[in-house]
Amino acid sequence: MALDFKSILCLVLGLSLIISTNQVNARPQRGDFKFLPEERYNCSSFEERICERRYLNEKDTLSNETEDILSIDNEGRGSSFVDIVESMFSAVANGIGSIMTSIIGTEKSFKSRATRVSYRNYQLIRLYPSTKGQVNDLKELKETEPEEVKFWTQPMYNKTTDIVVGPDIVSDVKMFLRERGIDFTVLISDLQKTIAHQNPKMTKNQREDLVTTQGHSMTWKRYHRYGEIVRYLEYLALRYPKMVELITIGHSFEDQPIKMIKISTGPNKEGETKPAIWIDAGMHAREWIGSAVATYIASQLVEKNTSYAKLLDNADWMILPVANPDGYEFTHTGDRLWRKTRSNHGEDEDDSRYTHSSFLQLVNHYARWLWGKCEGVDPNRNFGYHWGEVQEGGASLDPCHETYAGPYAFSEPETKAMADYILANKQNIRMYLTLHSYSQMWLVPWGYTYLRPPDYWELANVAKKAIGAIAKVHGTDYQLGPSSDLLYPTSGASDDWAKGVAGIKYAYTLELRDRGTYGFLLPATQIVPTAREIWAGIRTIARLVTCNT
Repeated sequence: MALDFKSILCLVLGLSLIISTNQVNARPQRGDFKFLPEERYNCSSFEERICERRYLNEKDTLSNETEDILSIDNEGRGSSFVDIVESMFSAVANGIGSIMTSIIGTEKSFKSRATRVSYRNYQLIRLYPSTKGQVNDLKELKETEPEEVKFWTQPMYNKTTDIVVGPDIVSDVKMFLRERGIDFTVLISDLQKTIAHQNPKMTKNQREDLVTTQGHSMTWKRYHRYGEIVRYLEYLALRYPKMVELITIGHSFEDQPIKMIKISTGPNKEGETKPAIWIDAGMHAREWIGSAVATYIASQLVEKNTSYAKLLDNADWMILPVANPDGYEFTHTGDRLWRKTRSNHGEDEDDSRYTHSSFLQLVNHYARWLWGKCEGVDPNRNFGYHWGEVQEGGASLDPCHETYAGPYAFSEPETKAMADYILANKQNIRMYLTLHSYSQMWLVPWGYTYLRPPDYWELANVAKKAIGAIAKVHGTDYQLGPSSDLLYPTSGASDDWAKGVAGIKYAYTLELRDRGTYGFLLPATQIVPTAREIWAGIRTIARLVTCNT
C-alpha cells in the first residue's frame, strides 16, 4: 500500500502543535527581524498550510514558519515535559525515517540531484559591523538560519562579514541593516552571472587539440571537472613512471576513487627515505581554486622537474588535489556553492545529542531530512581531534547545517581515507598543508581553542618567510595566525588533527585568494597568479622544514 508522506508529516506536526500550545521560544524569532514576516496561524488550518507551502515553494521554510508556535517554555513547564515532548517527536520521526528507508532504499539512494540550483539575482553583500551590539544582531540573524540568507564569513567585531541574500528578501535585509546602523556594500549584484562567467568553457575540439599537443587536457586557464583531474594524474604517472606513483587511498560515499600522487626521485644520498610534504585541496567542494593550485604544483614538480631538482632531492611530495570528489563534482553539476560531502547517514545520526537543543531544532532536522535536504558532512569538522565541540567550536550537530560535524568522527569515507594514509606514513611526513579559500591567510594551529601549541612561534616564524615569498610575486598580502584569532574556532579540523594526532610538527591551513571581491567564485583568470605565488611560498617553507637547504 502506498504511503502519503505529506499526510504523515502533517500528522506529526499537528501532534506537536497540540502538545506545545501556549509556549515561548527562547531562540531568536523570525519576527525579531523585520524583513521576516510575522504570521500567526490557528491550529486547525496550520498543518494544511505548512505542507502546501512546502510543496509549492520547494524550500525548507518549515522550521521558520512554525517557530513561534513550536517553542517550549522550559521554566514554565519543567524539563520533564520537554523530555517527554522531544522523546515523543523523536520516536515518531525515527519511525517515519525507518519507513522511508525501507521503501526508498538505504542512504546511498540519495545521490546528487541533477537539478541545477540557480542563484539568479542573489546578492553578495559585505557588512561592516562596528559595535558589539551590531555583531550580536548579525549572530542572532545567523542563528535563525533564514533560508535565503547565507553567511560566507562569521560576524566579528571590527571585521567585515560577507552574506549571500536571495532576491525575495534582499530589500528587507537591507532595511534591517539600515535600522541597526550596519554599513554594507553590494559586492556582486547577481551571483548567477558571476557563476556563468567564472569558468570559460572548453569545446571538444579544444580539448582534443590539447591532448594532441601536450598529452593531456589540463590547463590552468579554467577549472576542471574531477574526471579531467584524475586523467591528468594518470597521465603524469604514465609519462613519468620513475617519478610519479598514482595511489587510490579510498573511495568516496558515491564510490568515486580518491586519487593522490606521490612524487619522488627515490631515497636520498644516504639511501634513506626522504621527508615528505603533504598537500591536500578541495576538502570544501565549492573552493575550486585550491584544487587548481594543487594540480599546478604537481605540474611544476613533475613536468618541470629539472627546475626543481634540489627541491626533489630533499623531499618527497604527496598531493591530493580533490579530497571531496562527490561534493566537488556536485558543484559543477548541481549547486555551485555546495560545501560538504554528499553522504546521507540517516539512521546513523545519534538523536540523543539533541536532548538539550530546542524542540524547533528537532522539527527542523527531521522535516528537512524527510525531504532529502540534509546531505553531507563538513569534512573539515569531521577529523578525530576535539571532534564535535560545538560551543564556540565552529561546528554543528545539525545535519542540515553547513558545518555539520557528522554523526561521529571520521564518519566520512573521504576523511577516513586521508587519515589512514597519513597515519601509515606519518613517520616521513614533515609538513601538512591543506588548501582552502578564501581570505588570504596562513593559519597556524590550534583552531579548536584560543590556546597555542608550545612551538607556535617556531611554526609562525617559518610561515612568515613563506608569506614573504608570496608577497614578492604579485604583492599579495597574507595574514598569519591561528584560525581561532583570524576567523573563528574550528573543532575537528584536519590541520589540528595532523599536528595533535599524527604528530606532524608543521601543520598549516592556507586560505587562498581573494579577500572577498569574488569569494568562492574566484575567476579562472586568477588561477595562475594565485598558483604562482602560493608555489613560491611553499617552496620556501619546504626548504626550511626539510634540512634547511
